[in-house]
Amino acid sequence: MDNTTIIGNIAAILTTTSFLPQAIKTIKTKNTAGLSLPMYLLFVLGVTLWLIYGLLNKQIPIILGNSITLLLAGVILGFMIKEQLANKIKNVFKE
Repeated sequence: MDNTTIIGNIAAILTTTSFLPQAIKTIKTKNTAGLSLPMYLLFVLGVTLWLIYGLLNKQIPIILGNSITLLLAGVILGFMIKEQLANKIKNVFKE
């Protein structure tokens, strides 16, 4: 394994692992009140594009890292959208 591959693998592990605490907390509490929906929408789109880039260039560290990050960020985004829709429905029935 060359130095470039080692650096790519370490970067993928670090950036992917950085999402674990937020994903675990969100899954346990189902609370996304302090998170930014626009940020997560843009982030998920960016990670999706990085995954496509990795697939097109057959770069395993990019493919694996972004696949896992997309899963974790997608779960958080799903909770955020669900919470926002639930809040809108509540507000409709309050009026």
